[in-house]
Amino acid sequence: MTLDLESLQSIREFTAAFKSTNLSLHVLICNAAILGAPWQLTEDGLESTFQVNHLGHFYLIKLLEGVLRRSAPARIVMVSSESHRFTEIKDRSGKLDFNMLSPSKKEYWAMLAYNRSKLCNILLSNELNRRLSPYGVISNAVHPGNMMYTSIHRNWWVYTVLFTLARPFTKSMVSE
Repeated sequence: MTLDLESLQSIREFTAAFKSTNLSLHVLICNAAILGAPWQLTEDGLESTFQVNHLGHFYLIKLLEGVLRRSAPARIVMVSSESHRFTEIKDRSGKLDFNMLSPSKKEYWAMLAYNRSKLCNILLSNELNRRLSPYGVISNAVHPGNMMYTSIHRNWWVYTVLFTLARPFTKSMVSE
């Protein structure tokens, strides 16, 4: 089944198709992410890093919540990152600033967009666990480890160089 987290329409179509199968859903792993992408708006008018890394997962879970509850015991796994520690989503007065989540091109910095999206993943996972655990649906946010080597760095040559230098010290997805 095709799913594009950069399109809310694709998420709606995917969940409708999945629901039509009448399958149970015991584990939902939210792992899609982009890093270092240039500023770009999705067809929904949102900054792409925020939509792919967070909002798309949020919407997917919301649309599949009933299936997850009927499938209990069920688990949601949000793959986040330690980089969530290096950001803030509050303004100088300490109030939540939602403009930071889908910033204008002028306000955009790729690494901060990634970090903020991963902070949102953790906050979402905590709230999902609070709301859904009474129904047998557990949510956990996880950090995959010391920069597990993937192709997430492909959007900018600086990240590619950094990831290449760090490669000997990272985990691999391949068993050795």
